[in-house]
Amino acid sequence: MSGVSQASFVEANIEDDASPSSLSEVDSLPSSPTTSSLEGTTEDEEESDAEREWKESLQQLELLLTMVVVPYVGKYLGRKCAYWGWAKFMEWKYPVEVVVTSEKTFKGTGAVEAAASI
Repeated sequence: MSGVSQASFVEANIEDDASPSSLSEVDSLPSSPTTSSLEGTTEDEEESDAEREWKESLQQLELLLTMVVVPYVGKYLGRKCAYWGWAKFMEWKYPVEVVVTSEKTFKGTGAVEAAASI
C-alpha cells in the first residue's frame, strides 16, 4: 500500500509542476539531431576550443607580467629613483656633487642588481 500511495503522490506532484508552457518548451525541442545542427556543433566546438586556448594564453601572459616583468621593472625604477633621491639629498645636505661618470655602466649595474634576487 505504501508503494501505491507514494506513486500517486509523485504523480500528483508531477502534474502540479507541469504547466502548459513547460510542456510546450519540451515539445518544441528537436528529438534527433539533423545534419545541419551537427555541422554547426563542430564549428561551435572549434570556436570554443580556440576561445579557450586564447583565454589560457592571455592568462599565461598575465601571470608572466605579474610574476616577472612588473616586479623587475618596479625594482629597477625604484632603485633608480632611490639613487636620484640620495644624490639630491647629498647635494642639499653636504657640499658635494654626485656625478655618474658612465651612464651605460650605471644602467647596467642597476639592471643586474634588480635581477639579482629574482
